[in-house]
Amino acid sequence: MTAISEQTSAPTFDSLDPSTGDIVGTYSVHDADHVDAVVAKAKEAADWWGGLGFAERGKRLRAWAGVLTRRINQLADVVHAETGKPHSDATLEVALVLDHIAWAAKHAPKVLGRKRVSSGLVMSDHSASVEYLPLGVIGVIGPWNYPVFTPLGSITYALAAGNAVVFKPSEYTPGVGAWLVDAFAQVVPEQPVLQLITGFGPTGEALCRSGVDKIAFTGSPGTGRKIMHACADTLTPVVIEGGGKDALLVDADADIAKAADAAVWGGLANAGQTCVGVERVYVHEQVYDAFVKKVTDLVEPLRAGSDASAKIGPMTMPSQPEVVRRHIADALERGGRAIIGGLGAVGERFVQPTVLVDVPRDSLANTDETFGPTLTVARVASMDEAVELANDSKYGLGATVFSKKRGKELARRIRSGMTAVNSVIAFAAIPSLPFGGIGESGFGRIHGPDGLREFTYAKAVASRRMPGLMNLTSFARTASNDKTLTTLANLLHGRG
Repeated sequence: MTAISEQTSAPTFDSLDPSTGDIVGTYSVHDADHVDAVVAKAKEAADWWGGLGFAERGKRLRAWAGVLTRRINQLADVVHAETGKPHSDATLEVALVLDHIAWAAKHAPKVLGRKRVSSGLVMSDHSASVEYLPLGVIGVIGPWNYPVFTPLGSITYALAAGNAVVFKPSEYTPGVGAWLVDAFAQVVPEQPVLQLITGFGPTGEALCRSGVDKIAFTGSPGTGRKIMHACADTLTPVVIEGGGKDALLVDADADIAKAADAAVWGGLANAGQTCVGVERVYVHEQVYDAFVKKVTDLVEPLRAGSDASAKIGPMTMPSQPEVVRRHIADALERGGRAIIGGLGAVGERFVQPTVLVDVPRDSLANTDETFGPTLTVARVASMDEAVELANDSKYGLGATVFSKKRGKELARRIRSGMTAVNSVIAFAAIPSLPFGGIGESGFGRIHGPDGLREFTYAKAVASRRMPGLMNLTSFARTASNDKTLTTLANLLHGRG
């Protein structure tokens, strides 16, 4: 909903509680001129922040984590109000990000700091070093489904690397973004190192065209393409996380109770609105019936609602229930069966859990990201078939494997950026592991050493340290130099 502020005549919009439609807060729709001004301030702040060095930046980041920790319930309240997710889920989301802040603060010096590297025999008269320097200003365009954990996966690592950040949260969760930026200003009051802009698609496009040094985006493949198009004119690099259609594989020797629990939580938690959530399940025929029964037992007592006893919250985006309805309808029309839920489970704000079986592999429920509390469960004759079906997707973000003997082997064969073995979504909570996908799921990585380097550029330095044995980079090079070089080349590489 958009309105006009009487005081400033600037357009504003309302953030709404998805459970009730009540207004949670009102925020500005920032135009391109405002975005450009914010980025200009960020460029100045980036010089100051980068100059602080790793130790001082780490100290400030740890202090920021301390603010989030001490006020975790307050932040969880804001997340609950804007997304509708249960307060306990919101608290879990905040808690998981704290390890990432601590890890980035601690490991940035080792990962990014200057290191000596070998110069090789031919260039032995030189020393060589490489370090990773901050790009400058990073634009982060965040999602609404995990409005703390997901954008901070980019923001935290960009800050630890020495960059300033301009953050545009989703228009559905601007209050969470404002809270995070205000909390950071408490520990870094000197300069606007982390700034907020709010609005809709045009505001995000303005950020892409504003002269930032990189864009980190989380959302859909369609919007990711628009981001890339907007960044192309200025050759602004991007890191894209475009969602997924993650599969869970259950082998014949799997712990069925744990596998079922993982499928149910991975697929239905946060109302299924998880980019690395479980959407497709492939179960070995030897344990299929037992698995389906266990899943049924676990799902039957679950309920979506706004009261304290409901384990599942509302759909945050008003348009999403219709997407879920369309996927369920397509599955049922093409021979699938709903053993729990079905079309009647889809309401205006809430979608009750739905488990589908016998769904054709090319139905929407198996090919497109549903982003709702649904699961498709399929019987397979072997894990080879399960891997083939899991890889039959335009996405490649996360995956899960339950198997006592072959877990790691199967994990490597799945075409995805991340896989959890005998657990679900565990990779997201481990700060040292990179997070990202391939295919329609995007490219680039956040988290871990890869996530730190994502927001830097490699700086290589070669320095002569002794009189040259061979004058190779000069027109004064002699025939003797050429002969020596040829002899060395043959010694080093001739046998190859």
